[in-house]
Amino acid sequence: MNSTILITGGCGFLGTSLIAQLLKVKLFDTIRVLDNFLEGQPTDLGEITEYTVSDAKNCLQHQGVVLIEGDIRDQETAELCCRDVDCIVHLAANTGVPPSVENPRMDMESNVNGLFNMLEAARHNKVSKFIFASSGAPAGTVEPPIHEELPPHPVSPYGASKLAGEGYCSAYYHSYGVNTVCLRFGNVFGPRSKKKSSVVAKFIRQALAGEECHIYGDGSQTRDFIYIDDLVNAIILSITKDVGGETFQIASGTEMTVDEIVDIIKANLKNHGVEMAVIYDSPRRGDVKRNYSDTSKAKKILGWTTNMDIHKGVALTINYFLELK
Repeated sequence: MNSTILITGGCGFLGTSLIAQLLKVKLFDTIRVLDNFLEGQPTDLGEITEYTVSDAKNCLQHQGVVLIEGDIRDQETAELCCRDVDCIVHLAANTGVPPSVENPRMDMESNVNGLFNMLEAARHNKVSKFIFASSGAPAGTVEPPIHEELPPHPVSPYGASKLAGEGYCSAYYHSYGVNTVCLRFGNVFGPRSKKKSSVVAKFIRQALAGEECHIYGDGSQTRDFIYIDDLVNAIILSITKDVGGETFQIASGTEMTVDEIVDIIKANLKNHGVEMAVIYDSPRRGDVKRNYSDTSKAKKILGWTTNMDIHKGVALTINYFLELK
């Protein structure tokens, strides 16, 4: 019997990285990708695999990697794409705090309405496993380390929309038996992040272009940086483990200031003859001062730990960007 996974937002950084690993481990016969191409493009998927193009109505006719252009905000598209699907990995979203502050309605429509459509499609099509890409943002202004039992206090529309998503995932697990798993990702970085706007990728891209790198705040704010391969491993464990109705912090568990990660990037770039110019600006609305995670629950239940050293991970990421030039 053929097995099928649907990955929303599969042309993006996380999606293509996940698909590359799934093709290696051969967990599924068919990998169905739903993307609206606002961020990732078909060419990004084409860098890692051959694929067949289909529309939502005819996707059942194809096996292997199948690419469907469509939007999670369209209920009919969601329903059609979820037919005969065993697992959904829901990566499609409006990502990041600043865009949500600028346009909270757009953030809500993508991250709440879009998720709701996918959960409804999962329920109607009897999909057994649903993995939701969440964030540390729902926790908001709490004393870190962030863990799964802390009362959430989101400070941005993005954090609020991800919190709503976690709530719906919990409800669909308890009310309808959909085995939902919410993964709260840290600040992910690594190869294939050429369009990502978070700290590591953005600073490397700007430095290589000879542009100034702007730190919003005094640089003492902290984040939890996780390498893409470690994050992908967490997703695959969530798919294969008999678990549902759970939320996990997926991060390195290490608190690092923005200044510290900048120093690592700057030193590595200097080895390649690239100077990095840093400018400090005013803090942005919606950003939290401290953020890092307690990942002990993921280790206990999923058997997951991180493997990549931050220095090596940054070096691999810089090498990737240098190869693009």
